[in-house]
Amino acid sequence: MKMFRLNKLSAALLASSVAMSASAAVLEEVVITAQKREQGLQDVGISVSAMTGDQMEALGFDNAQQVTAMAPGVSTVQPNGEANYSIAIRGVANSDFTTNVESPVAMYVDEVYISQMSGAGFALFDMERVEILRGPQGTLFGRNATGGLAHFITRKPSQEADGYAKVTLGDYNQIRFEGAAGGAITDNLSARVSVATHDNDGYITNRLGGDLNNANDRAGRVQFLYTPSDETEILLNARFATQDIDTGFFENVSSIRPGELTPDEMNPVLEYIDNDGDVFAGDYDDPGFNDLETSGYTLTVSHDMGGANLTSITDFSSVERRYIEDSDASPLSFFNFFLTTDAEQFSQELRLDGETDTMKWVAGFYYLDLDISDANGAVTDPFVGPAETEGAEAGLFNPYTSKLQSTSLFGQLEFSLSEQLTLIAGARVIQDEKEFDFTVNYVEFLDPDSDAFDSSANHANLTVFGDLVGAPGYGEYSGDRKDTEVSARLQLDYRLSDETLLYTSWNRGVKGGGYNAPIFPLSEPLDYTDEVMSYDPEQLDAFEVGFKHEFMDGKARLNGAAYYYDYNDYQTFYIVGIDTITFNSDAEAQGFELELQASPAEGWDILLGAAYSDIDVDLPDGRTTRPVQSPEWNFNAMVRYEWEIAQGGRVALQADSMYRSEHVFAMTGAETVEEDGYAISNVSLTYSAPGDQWQVSAFVENVTDEEYLVQTFDLSSTDVFGLTEQYYGRPQWWGVSFKYNWGN
Repeated sequence: MKMFRLNKLSAALLASSVAMSASAAVLEEVVITAQKREQGLQDVGISVSAMTGDQMEALGFDNAQQVTAMAPGVSTVQPNGEANYSIAIRGVANSDFTTNVESPVAMYVDEVYISQMSGAGFALFDMERVEILRGPQGTLFGRNATGGLAHFITRKPSQEADGYAKVTLGDYNQIRFEGAAGGAITDNLSARVSVATHDNDGYITNRLGGDLNNANDRAGRVQFLYTPSDETEILLNARFATQDIDTGFFENVSSIRPGELTPDEMNPVLEYIDNDGDVFAGDYDDPGFNDLETSGYTLTVSHDMGGANLTSITDFSSVERRYIEDSDASPLSFFNFFLTTDAEQFSQELRLDGETDTMKWVAGFYYLDLDISDANGAVTDPFVGPAETEGAEAGLFNPYTSKLQSTSLFGQLEFSLSEQLTLIAGARVIQDEKEFDFTVNYVEFLDPDSDAFDSSANHANLTVFGDLVGAPGYGEYSGDRKDTEVSARLQLDYRLSDETLLYTSWNRGVKGGGYNAPIFPLSEPLDYTDEVMSYDPEQLDAFEVGFKHEFMDGKARLNGAAYYYDYNDYQTFYIVGIDTITFNSDAEAQGFELELQASPAEGWDILLGAAYSDIDVDLPDGRTTRPVQSPEWNFNAMVRYEWEIAQGGRVALQADSMYRSEHVFAMTGAETVEEDGYAISNVSLTYSAPGDQWQVSAFVENVTDEEYLVQTFDLSSTDVFGLTEQYYGRPQWWGVSFKYNWGN
């Protein structure tokens, strides 16, 4: 029975971690499923960073950005602010703000692939653990994991009654709540309910009224675990999340000459300048919003067949999103970019796994059906001509549909050549069938308050933007493709001693082909060709050597890896103005990472990480450059000291920091798209009552109030907007939290 096996392994690893340090619970060993079975972190020949839910709680982590900041070579990318996220690993990232391009770093929740970046900005609450795997993971996890993956595993129901409630009060009138409760319903049926809410007033001042980048998030999860016998588990997971916030903030920096910042010169296009030095304030005549709804239902069945274990994972997920922003970041009604997402995803995985004295194996089948009806566009009289209908604004509306059916067969074998040496070999064969239809239309948007507004004529995707008066086409494109891709893995693990694992591997990773959805019309309709609109699958050959080592009588762990990447048809992401395009090119990369976890003395916990990444991409114009969001160096550090006080309580003082070196947001090489590098530091102080029944914590994030860019868009020169849009990360933020636990 799967749950029994996991609990038994967890108990064994926990016992060893207690022996390692009586007080260093933060750095206890973690059970992971990077190879689709339970293993200790130090026993897996993959570069992995992992934390249990208890560890994340002890460290004060409650969102994905905090977890990735403490993983070497890993960072969170925000293409357009608080609205959506993706993850970068070893300099491999997706920074496309349109939603038809899947990320090269896959994201999973409870073994379910999250295809839509719009649905990736979820809160972390009631978590079992998080696993971040670096390097290609296509053999066992499948599509679009050339850079690696992040796997978020939630806490499951049990027969034991337990739960918690946590309230955080913070800066900008922040109120955040999360809680869970679970336990037995009958002897073989248990349930767990988990909820989270988050509200704050927003940290961007709009001088014309109202704050932006607020929080208004709701999320919930209901799970039922049924165990009809010792051999069978049936888990039903139903989840939802909503977000309705005012966003689309950009700092307007005058850039009246191509590729150059001119902050002290008036922008003659907008006849506006914002040079007051406050990067968290602006004049926004038409503030944007992000309205997002996600839902999902997963049925997981696990059955012990005696000689093998059968696992079935059936999932249906949906994402609906409406987003619009004040792209000119000025008091003029000049340019508002929008996008919509309406995606439905069905997936089915079936797999068998088993083992003998010398062999462990897993084999399976995976099917994904992805049906997307999206759109992008803009409300912008200056670029498409004035509206002809009174009370309307002219603009572009570009709807597109994408249908994907992906089928794959996979398997992996681990064979013990000796007591010390293990051979691992695996492969996955993937067949993708994709259809894509895209149009660019000139339209007029009527204000819903206008007398001419006709709600019955409104396009379903644009009910939040206004009524479509007309839609003559500028251009259109239809395409379909059928690709067969093969990922593979060959690895040797050598157990040098009980404390040291050495490994070397070759991994072939693949990423499916796809289509572009440009915002502005191309110069002629004839330009909407396969060469412009379509890009081929990406293939990566990754060579890696690594080690995992425990020392100081088990009180410290040092893990490291070095790699070389050779890409064929690398999917290069390129930004031209506010338009994005992906095309194929050649690329290669090399780098390494080191991660130290130590408890050198009673009460002390230390995390140190360093990562180096050197990536070269060949562009069609002959230049070689680094891709977007790929700093050469990443460093992270955390120091935590915990001590007992009167009557058995504990106090913990923690400081952590992360550094990203210089990187770019577009491959033009201009100063308008550069970030010089930055460090973000946080501090916290926590008191835990005897028995850990309740605790209180105070924290300050970005304690130095560092101003750092997370995205820019170069719209420089008077032929375009005459500005550069700059999006800054969160300013200094303080808060206090209170948590109460009951049960286990």
